[in-house]
Amino acid sequence: MRISVMDVGSNTVRLVVADAVGGAPLPVHTAKWRLRLSEQVRPGEDIPQEAVERLVRAVAEAGRTAARWGAPGPPAFATAVVRAAPNRLQVLRAVRSRTGVALCTLPGEVEAELTFLGARRWMGWRCGPLALLDIGGGGFEVAFGRGRLPDFASSLPLGAGRLTHEFLADADPPSPERLKELRRHVRHQLRDVAARIRWEGPRTAVGTSRTFQQLGRLCGAAPGRHGPFVERRLERAALSRAVGRLAALPAAERSALPGISAPRAAQSLAGAVVGHTAMKLMGLKSLTLCPWAIREGVLLRQIEEGAAGASWWERVSRLGEEPAAPLDPVPLRLTAAAVSRTPATTRG
Repeated sequence: MRISVMDVGSNTVRLVVADAVGGAPLPVHTAKWRLRLSEQVRPGEDIPQEAVERLVRAVAEAGRTAARWGAPGPPAFATAVVRAAPNRLQVLRAVRSRTGVALCTLPGEVEAELTFLGARRWMGWRCGPLALLDIGGGGFEVAFGRGRLPDFASSLPLGAGRLTHEFLADADPPSPERLKELRRHVRHQLRDVAARIRWEGPRTAVGTSRTFQQLGRLCGAAPGRHGPFVERRLERAALSRAVGRLAALPAAERSALPGISAPRAAQSLAGAVVGHTAMKLMGLKSLTLCPWAIREGVLLRQIEEGAAGASWWERVSRLGEEPAAPLDPVPLRLTAAAVSRTPATTRG
């Protein structure tokens, strides 16, 4: 069975086409198209028409690419930058009507659960109680669980792109005072979630997302060309030093550092502050860097649901059109026969 997924993030549209072999998604083709929405969309503002046009073109090409590789219409979702835009529904309708791709947004907690599923499957049961951290452009997802899906999931407005706009856009490099304000804000936002993770006492903690991967490379992890099966770790002490290195440089010079790409150089400092602060407050001395995240979580759900996967995705994707995200992202636990919500999972 050939399957695919399309992910509209804060910087790129990414497509993964995979074969379902032995219950695992094995990639046969990946592609990406640059958008850089986070550079054009400020928190609380509409996505401008020029950015919508680029989004439509990228999604249309991704849909055609999936078809050329023999994959049916991919589940397509947009993450926090689109989800938080006041004109979100107009953007989604424009994409759907002009491309035929049913782009949706998912509540942040659902994103966290899907990412946890991908990380759990990659890490395996040997990792025990698992904590997940994922830094995006617009949001920061945290989850914890002992089973296949998390017992606790949260999404916070602490994405690297969002915080760069809010705290680090007025000076390059930022002043020590502005950096201190950013740390204080991150600590305040993380207080309750971090207390929950400390209380749970995870045996293993993982970091997913390009932000963590690039910070890991900056801190000495193996480069991507060594393949996905090389163990990569991010130590909190090394990340603390990396914050100092990034803060001392203007964004244009950060891209010369190991692992820091030019498109993400500006937001790398905010990402490092979020990552370090979260690890410190949660009592985590290191993270294992996991290559599987939300896209793999969606692919895994398609494999698990089989013929019912389309109806599962349709139900989950409708959550993004509700006025407010529900407290309990239970559709991840629904079977094809289920018609009502299951009891709410524990939230901290």
